[in-house]
Amino acid sequence: MSVAQERNLRLVRDEPRAPAVRLGDVHLRNRLVTSSSLLGYGVANASLVPYGMSPISKFVPLERFGAITTRTVTVEPREGHFTTQDVWPLHELPALLKRYGQALRQVDGGWLNAFGWCNVGIDAYLRDYYPRTRGQNTIISVGGFSPEEFVTLVEKVNKAVPAGDIAAVEFNVSCHNVNFDFNAIIEQVLAQAVPRSNHPVILKLSSDYDYIGHAKLAAKHGVSALTAINTVKGLRLDPNTGQPLLKNGFGGLSGRAIKPIGLRVVKELRDSGSKLPIIATGGIRSFDDCREYFWAGADAVSMGSASWFASYPGYALSPVHAARIRSVLRRIEHYRPPNG
Repeated sequence: MSVAQERNLRLVRDEPRAPAVRLGDVHLRNRLVTSSSLLGYGVANASLVPYGMSPISKFVPLERFGAITTRTVTVEPREGHFTTQDVWPLHELPALLKRYGQALRQVDGGWLNAFGWCNVGIDAYLRDYYPRTRGQNTIISVGGFSPEEFVTLVEKVNKAVPAGDIAAVEFNVSCHNVNFDFNAIIEQVLAQAVPRSNHPVILKLSSDYDYIGHAKLAAKHGVSALTAINTVKGLRLDPNTGQPLLKNGFGGLSGRAIKPIGLRVVKELRDSGSKLPIIATGGIRSFDDCREYFWAGADAVSMGSASWFASYPGYALSPVHAARIRSVLRRIEHYRPPNG
């Protein structure tokens, strides 16, 4: 066991656990989860970043979160616009940073990314990564381009993971970075794949799609909860050349810049009459951010790029960033909604 893992286990033992939270069929340890992709698969093969993409995670007890959401996994491995490789020798780090620069850029008020569902594939995830994250409560994010692919994904999860061993399966039917119109398949995905899942299903919504209509479809087809919102489609150009900053051209905007959009979507979902539990995400860094989303109508909140990403030199301050995250986690563990 690594020093970081031992430290996190001590943190888990030394601080009281919160009572479990149920959002319909979705079982969470508390109301704070992590967003898809930010921590990879919950564990990695590299000692430098043992939990995935963010070095900050080395200093945070992931077992304490309500749930950890994986990177979106697909039926087959995908390079996307980045890479599936998660172990990089020191002499290859310049190449890694170059790849990052083509898939992730810091912009005003947030981050623009276009990883394009780069992942090792569902079989490799279930074989090589999931068994090492059993101390965490996991939400497995899955993505595909047809109803048949989503059926295959849930059946593979069913076979490998007994019912009740994870929090849920999240259907990512709203990602902009794979250049696909999910409106054409979403109803058939829900109709065919949700009934086949032995685990609760969460539908991830995008503010760029008909999120109120998709929430109604989710309720109709037995979805257990909603994630709101996915990243917002955006574009940045190099002011010197006019060329897009990202390899994909367009990317998904996340971070502080989209918090007002996330709050609006949650409020509009509630105003539309949606009764499904909502896990809200978009710009969350502090307990006050969480509380705003609760007041808007969310049942839980999800920390994404605003908390887990930093500029490359800024990662030297990872222990400081992690202390802030642990502080939010402690407050959420003791939070009781006004009607709860």
